[in-house]
Amino acid sequence: MRISPLRIVLIAVLILAFALPALAGRTLNMSSGQKVYVPIYSHVYQGPKNQPYNLSALLSIRNVDTKNSITVKFVKYYNDDGELVKNYFDSPVVIPPMGTKEVHIPERNTDGGSGANFTVRWEGGTKVATPIIQAVMIGTASTQGISFVCNGVVIEED
Repeated sequence: MRISPLRIVLIAVLILAFALPALAGRTLNMSSGQKVYVPIYSHVYQGPKNQPYNLSALLSIRNVDTKNSITVKFVKYYNDDGELVKNYFDSPVVIPPMGTKEVHIPERNTDGGSGANFTVRWEGGTKVATPIIQAVMIGTASTQGISFVCNGVVIEED
């Protein structure tokens, strides 16, 4: 059976169209510093009565640069009214190449509310690979469990 040239082109286009999403996110972003907003959920609502389901949160700041350290100037935690709840670092913290710094909010801490957030200010001194800044929320009760990740969003760029 002979395949027509048109079918070969169509197959190639389809393969390329399906392969493009696999290549997404592989661009290396460089920056000398940023301020990053990270949503945090100390609880979510569940069931017909909208009962709060408490969650713990883990903020993870991952330096993905293989050669340069980054300096975290501050990590600030805000509640759902936009009020500062806590400033987590008294002085700047250096994260070495391929290193990670974390901040944990316990499950029983509901000070932030469902609309809580972190702002993270980091600097590289020079252009470095932008760190991965995420929050992981998890909650368990009885035989139920929930977990999800929120990515940080750049709100200021140096």
